[in-house]
Amino acid sequence: MNTVIFACVHNAGRSQIAAAFFNLLADPAKAAAISAGTAPGERVHPEVASAMSEVGVDLSAAEPKLLTEAMARSAQLLITMGCGDRCPVVPGLARDDWPLPDPKGQPAATVRAIRDDIRQRVVELLAAHGWNRA
Repeated sequence: MNTVIFACVHNAGRSQIAAAFFNLLADPAKAAAISAGTAPGERVHPEVASAMSEVGVDLSAAEPKLLTEAMARSAQLLITMGCGDRCPVVPGLARDDWPLPDPKGQPAATVRAIRDDIRQRVVELLAAHGWNRA
């Protein structure tokens, strides 16, 4: 089983979207995703939850979580979400960065565009590693 961590600072937007799409589209026997942040917010941004509900993904129960050392040790890949110098770095863990704008406070059309960009990146990641659902 491969574990991918999607991380941003507040774990309230981009990383929540990425992990939700990953777990929806990945073969659960091959890979799973978790999302976390270095300074978790209190809740998922409402505009993110709304945009995800439009595509049938319910984030109402999702809660921002702190990226811990134990979490990082269990993973094979860390994908940060364009948080620049505030992005977490975990020594020894393969890392990629997706330079994405923060959806917080953005108009619905902008949040939808970010959501759709993340979904496409997740689809490409799954295909590259052979983790797609059968």
